[in-house]
Amino acid sequence: MDELLVSSFKKVGEVLVAKAGEVVVTKVGEFIFSQLVESLSGRLAFPNIRHWIRGEGDQGLEAHLDKWRQTLQEIQKTHDDAEEKQYSDPDVKQWLDDLKHLVYDVDDIVDELATKASTAPENQARSRKFRKLNIGGASSSTNNIDSTLLSKITELTDRFNGIVTQKDKLKLKETADGRSHGKTEVRATTCLLTEPEHHIYGRDKDKKAILELLVGEKYCSDAQLSVIPILGMGGIGKTTLAQLVYNDEAVQKSFDLKAWACISQDFDVDKVTKTILQPLISENCDGKDLNWLQEKLQKKLKGKKFLVVLDDLWNDDDNDWRTLRAPFLAGARGSKIVITTRIERVPSKASIIQPYRLEVLSNDDCFSVFTQNALGASNFNEHPDLQDIGEKFVERCKGLPLAARTLGSLLRTKKEECDEWEKVLKSKIWDIPDLEKSGIVPALMLSYHHLPSHLKRCFMYCSILPEDYKFEEQELVLLWMAECLIQQPEGDKQMEDLGSEYFKDLLSRSFFQQSSMDKQRFVMHDLINDLARRVAGDICFKMEDEIQGGNRMRFPKKVRHSSYLGGKYDIAKKFEPFFELKCIRTFLPLPRPIDCHLAHNVPHQLLPKLLCLRALSLSGYCIVEVPDSIGDLKHLRYLDLSYTKIRGLPESTTTLCNLQTMILKGCSYLKKLPPNLGNLINLRHLNILNATKLEGMPPQIGKLTHLRTLSNLIVGKGSCFTLKELGSLLHLRGTLIISQLENVTEPRDASDAKLIEKTDLIALCLEWSNRLDESLDRTSEFEVLNMLQPHKTLKELTIKCYGGMKFPTWLAGHSFSHMVALTIENCKMCTSLPPVGQLQSLKHLFIKGTARVKNVGHEFYGVSCSQPFESLETLCFNNMEEWENWIPNQEFRNLHYKLKDPKG
Repeated sequence: MDELLVSSFKKVGEVLVAKAGEVVVTKVGEFIFSQLVESLSGRLAFPNIRHWIRGEGDQGLEAHLDKWRQTLQEIQKTHDDAEEKQYSDPDVKQWLDDLKHLVYDVDDIVDELATKASTAPENQARSRKFRKLNIGGASSSTNNIDSTLLSKITELTDRFNGIVTQKDKLKLKETADGRSHGKTEVRATTCLLTEPEHHIYGRDKDKKAILELLVGEKYCSDAQLSVIPILGMGGIGKTTLAQLVYNDEAVQKSFDLKAWACISQDFDVDKVTKTILQPLISENCDGKDLNWLQEKLQKKLKGKKFLVVLDDLWNDDDNDWRTLRAPFLAGARGSKIVITTRIERVPSKASIIQPYRLEVLSNDDCFSVFTQNALGASNFNEHPDLQDIGEKFVERCKGLPLAARTLGSLLRTKKEECDEWEKVLKSKIWDIPDLEKSGIVPALMLSYHHLPSHLKRCFMYCSILPEDYKFEEQELVLLWMAECLIQQPEGDKQMEDLGSEYFKDLLSRSFFQQSSMDKQRFVMHDLINDLARRVAGDICFKMEDEIQGGNRMRFPKKVRHSSYLGGKYDIAKKFEPFFELKCIRTFLPLPRPIDCHLAHNVPHQLLPKLLCLRALSLSGYCIVEVPDSIGDLKHLRYLDLSYTKIRGLPESTTTLCNLQTMILKGCSYLKKLPPNLGNLINLRHLNILNATKLEGMPPQIGKLTHLRTLSNLIVGKGSCFTLKELGSLLHLRGTLIISQLENVTEPRDASDAKLIEKTDLIALCLEWSNRLDESLDRTSEFEVLNMLQPHKTLKELTIKCYGGMKFPTWLAGHSFSHMVALTIENCKMCTSLPPVGQLQSLKHLFIKGTARVKNVGHEFYGVSCSQPFESLETLCFNNMEEWENWIPNQEFRNLHYKLKDPKG
C-alpha cells in the first residue's frame, strides 16, 4: 500500500471531518466486549448450571466459574482505556483482539455446560459422586464432564491468566464502571449554509415541499403550532435542507422570529432553551435555571409567529419534549418547529404531521456534487480523461451527498493526475478498519455510535448479509435469537417480541430500509452494509464466490459468523476454508440457492467440524438426506432445510435440545418427521408449510410447550398423534393450519385442542382432504368443527372441504369482532350459508364451491342484524353449481370489489 497515499487520504479525511462538523468516533469495538461480558456474566451465574455442578463432593468447579466471572468484570473496567490506546499502540490492539476471542470461547464453554445441565436427569447432579480434578490449580468437582471439556477449561484458565498478566504490563487504567462511553467531538451545526446554494444539487423538489409546509396557504393557519419532521439516514443532507429553507426569502418574510438549535445526542432542556433564547434577548442567560429561561422565552414568543429549527434531534422522551415545547405554545397561530432526525420515533412523539422522508440523490445529482468538489467546476470539460473513473467513484457514493462531497474533496488535489485517481479507486484503503477517518462513514458511524449495546451486536451480525439482499423481519429476528443476541425479556414479553422491537428500532434509525419492490422485505444501504463490516472486524465474514489474483479471499481464522454465495454446483473444495473454523457459529448460504447442487460428501465432511454452530442453513440445495452427525451440533438453535429434497430427518436431530427454529418449508419430498420430535423441548418455530407429502405428525407434539409457530398441524391416518395434544401448546401465534381433519376419530379431541384459549392466533385454516368419497358418513365433521371454535380475537378464518351439512352457530356469533377475512371453500354438503353478515369488521368474504346452496337470503345476513356487512369491501362467489336465488337485503355500502360467478 502506498503509505504516502494513505497518509494523504487520512489527512484530507480529518480536514473534511472537521469541516463538515461530523463526529470523530474513537471507539468502535465496545459492543463486541462489554455487552458480551454483561450477558456472559449472567450466564456464569445460571442456577441450572450451579445446581448441576453441585453435589456431595468438592465445589471447585463452581468456584472456578466464579473466578472467571470476577476476572471478566475486573478486565471490563480497563476496557475504556484500552479502546483509547488501541489506535496508537499495536500491543493494546492485540490484547483487545485476544480478549474478544477469549470471551467468545468462554461463552461456548458456558453454553456447553448449560446444555449438559439441561439434559441431565433431575436427580443426576445429586446421585453421582463427583470426581476431583485439578484445573488451573483449583480442585474441581465434575458431573458428566469429559476430558475434552476439561482440557478446554484448563486452556481457558491459562488464557485468562495471560490476559490479566498482559493487562498489568500494558498499565491500563480502570474506570469507575468499566463501560465505554465513547468520547466524541459533538457535531455543531448553524443556520448558515456551508457552501453556496447553487452548489447544492438535487434538493429543489425537497425544498419546495418543505416551504409549502412552512409558508404555503394550506398550512398557514391550520394550527397554533405545527411540527415538521425531516427524517433520513445520517449524511443524506437533512441539515443542508433545513438550512436552505431557513434562509429562504419567503421564510424571512413569513415569520416574526427565527431560531436554530443543534441538539445532537446530549438533549438537555435547559441547554436547548438557552440556545434558542439567547439570540432573542440582550440579557446573559448563563447560570439561569430552567424556570427563568422558559418564562423569558415564553414572554418573547407571546403573540409572535416564529420558526424554530431543532437540528439533529435524537431524544424521543415524551416528558422532555413536553417540557421543551411549553414556551412555544404562547406563539401566534402558524408558528412552526422543524425537526431533523434519523430516528423515526422522534417525529411520531413530537408531531401529528407525517415526517418528510429525505431520499438519496439521483446519480446525476450525486455526480454534480462529486464534480463540484473534485474539480471546482460543474463538468469534466477540462479533465475529460477523468470522467470515466469519476463515474466509478460516484457509484461508490450510492446517492449520499456526504460521500460524494468527501470523495470529491479528497481527489481535488490530484485532479491533474489520472494515475493517482486510479490508485485511490483500487487502493486497499477501502478495506482497512479505519475507513471512517476518510470521511465517507463518519455521519453513519455517528448513528452507530449512539446505538444501545444490544443493538450494536445485532447490527454487527447483519454484516454477513450480502449487498442488496432483501430480508424479512422474522428471518433476522430468529437468527438473532439463535446467536443469543436478544436479551432475556422481562415479565411476559417473548423473545420474538423483543427481537421485533430491536428490528423496528434499527429500521427507525435508518439502518434498514423498506424494499421498494416488496413491502414485506427490507434492505441495507450499501454504505450501511460497509459500516456493519467495519465494526464487525474479523468476527463476521462473507465468503464471496470469486477469485482475486488467482487466490480465494482471505478467510479470518477466528471468524464466528459467515455467509457465502451458493453456486449452481458446490463441491467440497469450495468449503475447505470452513474446515479450519472450529469456532464458527453461523453458516448460511445467502441468498438462498434455488435448485442448486451440493456435493453429497460436503455435509458429511463439514458438519463434524463445525461443532459450535448456532445457525445452519442448507436451504435450496438439492440434497436428499441429512447426515446423522447433525446430532453432534449441541449448540444448534436454528436449522433451515427449506426447499431441499430430503425425504426424512435422522433420529439424531431429536437430540438437539437447544434447537429453537426448524424450517422445512417447501420440502415437497418429506414424508415423515422423526418419531421423537417431542424431545426438542426448546423448539419455538416449526415451519412445514408446503411439505405436501408429509403424512402426519409424530406423537408427543404436546411436549413442545414452547412452540410459537406451527405452520401446519397434519392429523395423520393411524398416527399416534391426537388432536388433543394441541391443547398444551398455549403459546401458538400467527397462522395455524390444521389439515386432514377427516382423520380425527374422537370428536372430543377437537374440544381438548382448546383453540378457544389460543389468544395469539391471528389466522386459522381448518381443512379436510378434497378427495374423500362423498358416499362416506361425514356427519361427525359437524361435531368436530363445532368443537374447534377459535378465540374471539381471530382475524382470518378459512374452512376448506368441510363435509357437514350445516355450519356451527359460533361462526355467526357477534363475538368475532376482529374478523376481517373469511373463506368458505369446497364445503359441498352444506345447503345454506352461515349468517356472517353479523361480523362487523369483516372486509373480505370468499364463498367458493358450496355446490348445494340454492338460495342466499336473510339467513346469510343475519335475522337480528340491522346493518349487515357494514365493513365489507370484497365479496366473491365462485363455483356455486346449484345457486338459483339471491335476495339482497340492502346495498353493500363499502364494497370495492364484487365477483358473482355462480357456475365457476
